[in-house]
Amino acid sequence: MKKRILIVDDEKSLLESLEMFLSEKGYDVACAMTAVDAIEKNSSFKPDVIVLDIRLPDKDGLEVLKEFRETTKKSNVIIITAFHDMDTTIKAMKFGACEYIPKPIDIEELESAVERAARAGAPGPATNAISLDPSLIYEKGKIIGKSREMKEIFKAIGILSENKVTVLIEGETGTGKEMIARAIHYHSPAKDAPFIGINCSSIVGTLLESELFGHEKGSFTGAIATKKGKFELAGEGTIFLDEVGEIPFELQAKLLRFLQEKEFEHVGGERSLKSNARVIAATNRDLWQMVREGHFREDLFYRLSVAMIRVPPLRDRRSDIPLLIQYLLKKINADLRHSIKRVEGRAMERLLEYHWPGNVRELENVLTRGVISTPGEVILDEFIVTLLEKADAAEEEVKDAVGAMTTLQDVEKVHILKVLQHTGWHFGKTCGILGISRPTLRQKLKEYDIALPS
Repeated sequence: MKKRILIVDDEKSLLESLEMFLSEKGYDVACAMTAVDAIEKNSSFKPDVIVLDIRLPDKDGLEVLKEFRETTKKSNVIIITAFHDMDTTIKAMKFGACEYIPKPIDIEELESAVERAARAGAPGPATNAISLDPSLIYEKGKIIGKSREMKEIFKAIGILSENKVTVLIEGETGTGKEMIARAIHYHSPAKDAPFIGINCSSIVGTLLESELFGHEKGSFTGAIATKKGKFELAGEGTIFLDEVGEIPFELQAKLLRFLQEKEFEHVGGERSLKSNARVIAATNRDLWQMVREGHFREDLFYRLSVAMIRVPPLRDRRSDIPLLIQYLLKKINADLRHSIKRVEGRAMERLLEYHWPGNVRELENVLTRGVISTPGEVILDEFIVTLLEKADAAEEEVKDAVGAMTTLQDVEKVHILKVLQHTGWHFGKTCGILGISRPTLRQKLKEYDIALPS
């Protein structure tokens, strides 16, 4: 069945040219030269796509666009105009236009826009397309998955929520480790107690110790008052140690003592304090490999891994992707006030085939950007392929950069040099940025044979 196109423009010659061109392309075309005629033909002709001039003799095109929005698909109006400026463009897109094409018209650009609008408004899903289930309700914190791997994780959450053993969650960045930790906590008898998360990679050693265990007034520069740490504040609740592999080696002993005895002292304190907080730790690194390399305490590893959950990367549970897409689009629609209802078939194929190095977090990012780029109700292949190509290019750049540096020491040396150059070789500022002491910085300069500028 031919797609129907309504062209609205008061310029007769342009109207005839566009009618001829689009008819030759296989569309059923109707024309209107006034707003009144356009509104009547929209009702009787029921076009799949409307090409609308913004300046009409009897009414402003933007007003007509607003009327069309009440009776047509949001995705099917293409604005054309010789009077293009920023404010008008913004208004047209806000009022629901799917494209905004200036005159003189680039006929290939118009053809592509018409084709996209026709596909976006096509009824019913094509092969591999996905339509949002209207009965699906977004619930914050809900973990999505029907694969065998995820069902095993759901079982583990059920078992672990009934006791207070320490749990280690392993998985790549973006797999949802914190959501699993929260699920364990909020299904436990301690669900009304605090859940406190801390990213161990984002806080330098001395400050991390203070954050976890608290400090006494005057125990270090800036300690102007006694402060409770996270273990005190958590009470009977849960402490979530994200990226636990980044905890400095010298601080690991204090964490081990807490796990063994449930006791700790403030930084600069002498009195032993107790806490019954549960510890759930997460890492995207191989902790056992770190143990073998001498970077992580073996006894701490065993204390942390009383129970273990391994979260599979998204590429290893592709069967969950369609359900995740539906769920994430429900969330994104609500957050951005959009009404995406479907993902086109070829776009869906790309989403299923992509390797997702950033896992669920990357999937949500791609879908969010796809929704932002989509003026209508259907995410088309054009929007997805561009985003995934950019993601692939960015990943290759990272691989190239990492490939040029063969060891962790190479990366550290380059970073120290960059910070030194940034600070003009000021040791105090450099130590502040790197989060290390002056003696450590001098040792690193000696270790990496970095000479001071003459």
